[in-house]
Amino acid sequence: MPDLIAPFSREDAQRAWQLLAHSAGVLIATHANPDADAVASTLALHLVLRQHGVQTIPTIGDGRLPPALAFLPDSSELAVLSPTEGSVPPADCIALVDCADPSRLGPLYRAAPQWFDGRVPLINIDHHVTNTRFGLVNLVDPEAAATTEVLAEWLILLEERITPPLATCLLSGIYGDTLSLQTSSTRPQTLRLVATLLERGADLERVVAALFRSKPYSTVRLWGLALSRAQLRPPIIWTEITPEMLAESGATPAEGEGIVNFLLGVDQTLVAVMFYQQPENWRVSIRSASEQIDVAAIAAQFGGGGHSRAAGCRLPPGPASRDAFLEAVAMAVADQLQRTGSPYAIAERPADP
Repeated sequence: MPDLIAPFSREDAQRAWQLLAHSAGVLIATHANPDADAVASTLALHLVLRQHGVQTIPTIGDGRLPPALAFLPDSSELAVLSPTEGSVPPADCIALVDCADPSRLGPLYRAAPQWFDGRVPLINIDHHVTNTRFGLVNLVDPEAAATTEVLAEWLILLEERITPPLATCLLSGIYGDTLSLQTSSTRPQTLRLVATLLERGADLERVVAALFRSKPYSTVRLWGLALSRAQLRPPIIWTEITPEMLAESGATPAEGEGIVNFLLGVDQTLVAVMFYQQPENWRVSIRSASEQIDVAAIAAQFGGGGHSRAAGCRLPPGPASRDAFLEAVAMAVADQLQRTGSPYAIAERPADP
């Protein structure tokens, strides 16, 4: 194992392990609309605890596993819980992974409010700078490239055995959140960790194929529809995905997740915005191509959060709400550039997902 310095204490690392390993049942959950890091973190913790005979219920906040992530080890073990109050099975310990705030669980959060009243021990494992430290124990590293990197830091402190399936999960989360080690969040520690995971049997070819090469025809159709609607208002570019576009392409919303990062490479662009139209609201993803533009601060104005280079929020439904948000982004970008004295600097590296 490489010599890694975790941002949390050995005491917290041991305390989290004792709570999880000595539980009769652990519910492991991640946020709705999950990405590779979210699902991989959930399954990685499930695999670790299973090695020690701990019963787990791994699940996703909205119960929807993106098809592209079905390759992850033990993905068939993900439980689909009914998002209705009283329907969630009891657990004597809970671990939330890649979840900056419990409300990001979406339907699962609304179905089990009793989890968050302090009666059930809750372990919080995450890498988002906006994490609210809501756990009884918080293993949070805002400098980490992915939550799977935080998990790896923790396992190294515990001197835990990393099997090939576990290594594949951890590598998948890191590769997903760094766009295969291309983002500014990739640090020397990340690269050393990736080398260790490969030595432990992580299936790099499978990870790269699933995350970046293999895609259904419906994805190609959805991207074509979304890109044809892209609008550039320098230094902002944006597009949207509507239910009609999903129906026409036969795609799921998860198939559009990479578009916002792709748009960030357009000339004259500092910020890319993707709107996902839903019946109840807009789900918004924002990316920054410049160190001078903090999109997490912009998202926070609308009740969202994330990282300085990658963030998200939700807006009321309707085109007026969307357009008002774009105006707010334009004003915030102009203000941030003025305060930093940076006229128009576009970073060479893509933003963090």
